[in-house]
Order: sequence, then structure tokens, then C-alpha cells
Amino acid sequence: MLWFICFFNYADRQAVYSVFPKLRQEFGFDPFQLGLIASAFTWIYAAGAPVAGFIGDWLRRKTLILGGCLFWSAITVATAWCGQFWHFVTVRAMEGLGETFYFPASMSMISDYHSARTRSRAMSIHQSSVYVGTILGSWWGAWFAEHHGWRTGFYFFGLLGVLLVLALARFLREPVRGQAETADALPESRSSGRESAHASTERDQSRLPSAATSGSSAGVVNRPAPAAAPPTVREVLAEIFRTPTAWVLLGVFVGANFVATIFLTWTPTFLVEKFNFKLTAAGLNGSIFIHLASALSVPLGGALADRWARRFAGGRMLVQALGLLVGAGFVFVVGMTRNVHALIGAMAVFGFCKGLYDANIFASVYDVVAPRARATAAGVMNFVGWGGGGLGPVVFGWLAQHGRYGNEVANMSHAIAFGAIVYLVGAALLLVAILFFAPRDVGREARA
Repeated sequence: MLWFICFFNYADRQAVYSVFPKLRQEFGFDPFQLGLIASAFTWIYAAGAPVAGFIGDWLRRKTLILGGCLFWSAITVATAWCGQFWHFVTVRAMEGLGETFYFPASMSMISDYHSARTRSRAMSIHQSSVYVGTILGSWWGAWFAEHHGWRTGFYFFGLLGVLLVLALARFLREPVRGQAETADALPESRSSGRESAHASTERDQSRLPSAATSGSSAGVVNRPAPAAAPPTVREVLAEIFRTPTAWVLLGVFVGANFVATIFLTWTPTFLVEKFNFKLTAAGLNGSIFIHLASALSVPLGGALADRWARRFAGGRMLVQALGLLVGAGFVFVVGMTRNVHALIGAMAVFGFCKGLYDANIFASVYDVVAPRARATAAGVMNFVGWGGGGLGPVVFGWLAQHGRYGNEVANMSHAIAFGAIVYLVGAALLLVAILFFAPRDVGREARA
């Protein structure tokens, strides 16, 4: 159920990027203005993330997830009514506000169904919806723009999102916070090994240690342990910022998102300008090779991370570091090649490596953060990661317009290639954390 909601989370945000050439043609927007339209979403998404995360640790996550989907779907429909620059900036900002509630609540919910033994795999399966949503949002948005006008795609995605909320309101269930760790620690769970402790909320709750007992020795009534009290903002920030591993993960997330937002925003336009793709072909090719490869690799990244995390602290981060290290070279090729075949191959390998990193974004943080603070931790991650990473589209737009390489296409190429340096720095930081910080930080949370 969360997979489909996340699909629309990304399809709705991605559709506008594939119609940038149409907006440029109809309204005369320059690259810097288009970058601001893209960054308006990212900055508000980031600014609201800590509040959304804190609320996610206090309120029912089901309400936040479905309410957020309903809100951002309505805003997607409203995008079709825009006619001026400030209209687009406003609706993109409002879309970011609606979508910022999703990931803190959904990641916290998944972590209560899956302990450390299966968490990366579960989150990686969920993460695949990001790539499918990005591909179809970009492709269908461009297809509608080319055949039925750019506004039609926003009606399509927005109305389907509303219908999805109505369909899932009855079936999505709220788990007890921390139930996965508690159930995973029970002797019968450890001895059976293969039995799922997370099949349903009801069964999970029945397995938790009793919070109260009553009756005679012949019959004891067990009740589920109440969830831990939600933390204060001060407690969460203290827990995150006293942990060097969390600092490193936050910093690397900024860099990875800086590169990701450039690709999400500008790849269709880059293909139109440099390789003379038609709009629909640019919308499809600009997303399918990167994000389909990510969708295929992200389950591998999750499974590998779960296996390595059982063997040594920082196992999840090592998978992320490998993805960034190998991916850096192919980011450079995407920016600098003039050959279409080399471009497609580089985009596919870059996407594969990106999936290895993405599979463990939140799972790595949850190794060093307590269950009761995980929604807030995800909110802080999104605030820092998307706040800094959100500079990518506007910096790229400025460089495309004012760079020193003679023309807009050459400036775009070098701006994309610069992402390779960002990836290499991120990989180096993760390796430092694995060697010096993770053994202490992961061990402390495991003992807690």
C-alpha cells in the first residue's frame, strides 16, 4: 500500500520537470527561473520536514500519510491552472509542503514492521516505487504534453492520487511503535529464525511483553506493552547530533541529493538541448535508464546491507559507499560524452549504483536512532538533505546560463560532470565513519 502512495509522491513531483521545454516555449522562462520553480518544491519540502517528522512521532502515521497524499494530489491538479511564474513557484512550494509528511511517517511505520534483520530489504522494496514513479511521471507527463497539452498530465496524476487515498483508507493499519525490535528479541523469534514476526499488527502486538498481568497463577492475561512516550524536539536533536555516524550520514545525504535533484530536474531538458531528443523521448529516456536500473539494484542493495549489517557495524554504509564510489565515474561520463550509446550506458550504470546508496538512506540512520524518534530523525534527514540538495537545480540553472564554457549546452555538461566530485567526497566520508564511528554508535543503540 505504501508502495503505491510513494509512486504518486514521485510521479506528481516529477511530471513538471518533463514539461520544462513546453513552459519555456509558452511562458519564456529562462533556465534560472526554471531552476527556481524546481527548488521551490525542494526548499519547502526540506523546511517542513523536521516539523513533519516530529508530528509523525506524536500522531497516527496513517492519518499523516493519507492526508498528505490527498493534499498533494489536489495541488497537482491545481498546477494545471497556472499561468504565471509566481503561480508555478507557489504550487510547487505547496506540493513540497504536502509531500514532506510522507517519508518520516512511512519510514517509521515500516521500521515497526521490520527489525534490523529485514529492514533494509523492506525499505529497498518500498524505494523501488520512487524509481517507477519517477519514470512514469516523467514519461507520461511528457507524453500528455506532446499530445494533449502540458496541463492534462497534472489532472491525470492528481485525480488518480485522490482515488488511491479513498481506496486505501480502510486497509492501511497503524503498528505499535517499536514492536519490531521487541518481537525480534523474544526467544521464540530468535529460535525459529525464519518465522515472520511482522505479518500483521494484531499478531505483532500479541507477541509483545505484557504491560500488565491479572488473574490467578492458572491464567495470566497479557496485554501489549504501551509504546514509549514520544520524544521532545530537544531529546531527538540531542540523540542525533551526539552521534558522529548520524552527522556523516546527514552530510553525505546532502551531496547525494544535490546530484539527484540535478538529474531529476534537468535530464529531459539536457537531452533535448544536447542530443536533440523529442520531448516524449527525452521524458522517457531521461528517466528510464537511470531509474529502472535503480529499481533493479535497490533490492540487491537492501539484501546485501542486511547481510553485512549482521557481520559488522557500518555494513549498510559500506554498501552506500560502494554505490557512490563506482557511480562517480559514470556521472562524469553522462556529463561529458557526445555519444548517445555511451550516454545511455553511463546513465544505466549510474542508476544501478544510485540504487545501492538509496536502499539504505534511512535504514543506516535507524541503526543509531531509537524507534520512538525515527519519524523525527527522518524529518531531520530530509530537512538537511533536501535543504542543501535543493540548491542543485538552481545552481545548475545559473551555471547553464552564466558558465564559462561558451554556450548553454557546454555549461550543462560540465555542471553534470561536477557531480562526480560530490560522489567521491561522499564515499570518502562514509568510509571514515565505518572505520572510526560506526562500531561505537551502532553498538550503543543495539545495547539500548
